[in-house]
Amino acid sequence: MTAASSTEEVREIRTVTMVAMLAGVAVAVVLSAGALIVAAAGGGAANDGAAPQAAAAAAVDAPLEVAFELDEMTVHPEAATIAPGGRVEVVNAGAIPHDLVVLDLEVGTPMMDSGEVVSFGVDELDPGSYTVICTVPGHREAGMEATLTVAGATDEQVAVDHDGAEVASAGELFPGTLSFDPNATPEEGFTARDPRLEPAPDADLHEVTIRASQLQGEVAPGVRQELWTFNDLVPGPVLRGSVGDTFRITFINDGAMPHSIDFHASKVAPNDEMRTIDPGEQLIYEFEALHAGIWMYHCGTSPVLHHTGNGQYGAVIVDPPDLPEVDHEYVFVQSEFYLGAEGEPGSYAKMLAEAPDIVAFNGYANQYLNDPITDVAVGERVRAWVLDAGPSENSSWHVIGTIFDTVYKEGAYRLQPDETRGGAQALDLQPSQGGFVEFTFDEDGVYPFVTHKFANVPRGAVGAFVVGDVVPDAAAH
Repeated sequence: MTAASSTEEVREIRTVTMVAMLAGVAVAVVLSAGALIVAAAGGGAANDGAAPQAAAAAAVDAPLEVAFELDEMTVHPEAATIAPGGRVEVVNAGAIPHDLVVLDLEVGTPMMDSGEVVSFGVDELDPGSYTVICTVPGHREAGMEATLTVAGATDEQVAVDHDGAEVASAGELFPGTLSFDPNATPEEGFTARDPRLEPAPDADLHEVTIRASQLQGEVAPGVRQELWTFNDLVPGPVLRGSVGDTFRITFINDGAMPHSIDFHASKVAPNDEMRTIDPGEQLIYEFEALHAGIWMYHCGTSPVLHHTGNGQYGAVIVDPPDLPEVDHEYVFVQSEFYLGAEGEPGSYAKMLAEAPDIVAFNGYANQYLNDPITDVAVGERVRAWVLDAGPSENSSWHVIGTIFDTVYKEGAYRLQPDETRGGAQALDLQPSQGGFVEFTFDEDGVYPFVTHKFANVPRGAVGAFVVGDVVPDAAAH
C-alpha cells in the first residue's frame, strides 16, 4: 500500500496537492443558532401539575417529595423544588439504563434498568439550586438534565450552578473542546490505514466476531479523543461477500455502556438482532445478503448520533454479480469528528449543531495526504468503493486529474463504458449511502482525491494517489 514517505517528500506532496486544488478555499465553520445553551432553570410542568417553577427560592410549603421521570433523552419535569429533608423519586420510563445524579456530588440513584423506580434523600444538600443529570456518556448532552432546588436558596445561589460556574451565554458555545489544525503533520514514521480491499472470501458463510469498546485514539496529528469502536477500529472492520452469502456476526459488548449493532445490508427485525445489550453481554446477528452494494453498519443505541459520531460505524460490501476484476481496489469511508475536550468523547452539542471539526477518509484527517497511495501505475484500472458514514455530512467524492468511466451507486450501475464514451466527475452520496467508481490514470503525477464539498477539504477530507516516478514540483499546476 503506502510506504511511509520521508518528511521532505510529504511536505512536497502536500504542497503540490493543496496548490493544485485548494487555492481560494477558505475554512468556515458555521455554528447552528440551535446549538445547546446551558440554562440555570428549565420550563415544563411540575410533578403536581402546577405551573413551571423557575430556579428560585422555594415557598415555605414546598412539597417534601418530588418525582422525576427519565425517558430517551429527557428528564421530566425540567425543574422541581424540594424542602430540606425530602426525598426524590426517580422512574426510568426509558428502554435503556439511566441514572439521575446531582452534578459533581455523590447524591442520586444507581444505574437503573428500564421500569425501575428508585428514590434518594437530599439531607446532604444545602439550600440552593443543583443540576441533576444522567451520567451515561452523551445522555446529558442529549438533554438529560434538570434543575433540583432545595428550599431556602438565595437569589445568588439560584443564579449559578452548584459548582459556581456562571450560566453559559450564546457566545460561549462549545467551551473546553479541541480544534483541528489542518497544517499539522504526524510524527515521523506515520503510516496511514491500509485502504486496499481484498477480494470477497470464497465462502458462503462469513462468521465474524465484532466487539464494542471505548478507547483513546488519535484522529488527527496530536488530537486524541475517547473513541467508541468496533474491534478497536474507526471505522470498524470492512466485511465482504457476495449476493446470497450468509453473515453470522457474534456481537460482544466489551464497553462500559450499552451498545448495539445495525447492519443496513440485513432484513431482520430490529428488536431482535439490533437490540441494545449491556456491558458483558453478547448476541448472534445473522442475515442473508440479498442485495448488492456497499452498506453501512453502526451502533443503533440512543442517542444514535452520539454513538456514530464517536466512531461506531463500518462497511459491508456485497459484490454485484459478475463484478469484473480490476488491478486495484480500495475502500474509503468518509465520516466526521466533533471534538470534545482532550481525551473525552466527541461533543454532542457540536453534533447537534452540525459543526464538525474534522471530515476524514478512513478515520484520520489528511492521512492519505501525509502517506499517499503509491501502488498504482499509469493505465492500471482502479475501483474505489466509497461509503458516506456521516453521521450528518454529505460527500461528493472526486479524483482530480481523471474521469470515472464506471459509476455504481446504491445498488445499480449509473454509468458503464460503452460506445457513447460517457464519463462522470463525482460520486454523490448522502449519509449512509455508498457505491464505487472505476478509473485509470493516463500520466505519471500527483492526483488528489477529495470531497468536492470544498468546505470539508480543509477539515481533513483530502488524500492523494502518487502515480509513477514523480518529482512533485513538476506536477504543480
